Amino acid sequence: MSERSPAPGGLGLVETLVNTLDLETGADSLDTEEGRARLGVTEEGVPAARELRESLRATLLAHAGHPPHRPVTPLGELLAAAPLVVTVDPADGSAALAPTGEGSLTARVAAAVAQALVAGTWSRFKACEAADCHWAYYDRSPAGRGRWCSMQVCGARAKMRRYRAKES
Repeated sequence: MSERSPAPGGLGLVETLVNTLDLETGADSLDTEEGRARLGVTEEGVPAARELRESLRATLLAHAGHPPHRPVTPLGELLAAAPLVVTVDPADGSAALAPTGEGSLTARVAAAVAQALVAGTWSRFKACEAADCHWAYYDRSPAGRGRWCSMQVCGARAKMRRYRAKES
């Protein structure tokens, strides 16, 4: 739904996962083989991917100052089970957290969150405040106070509702 540019670094994976569900239409790309393949999720892994997605959405709503959209497993509990290792590049000595082995979706998300935390980008990753949207987006506004994934769609709708409520 958003016309914003993709989230930086590994947050692009998280953004893709959260935005697999269109709340307005109910369409879930995890229901399709192509949608699952984009994230490396098997059909058996869909329930876990959905649980992770909704936990992430609740966290992104919290970043934007909003309560969770529904009760969810806390994100910290889900990511605590993610198998990660510290890797060190012998050429330049740079270190990073990486998923072990094949890298489950949860481990890849945990590594992306850790990378964003170190880069200082995690708190600017938010969910749209529109109740029928909650699309994930990266807030690039100077003050970090973005509220909607799209000013032209969700922002305009909210402003129109507020205007009509004042006129009534």
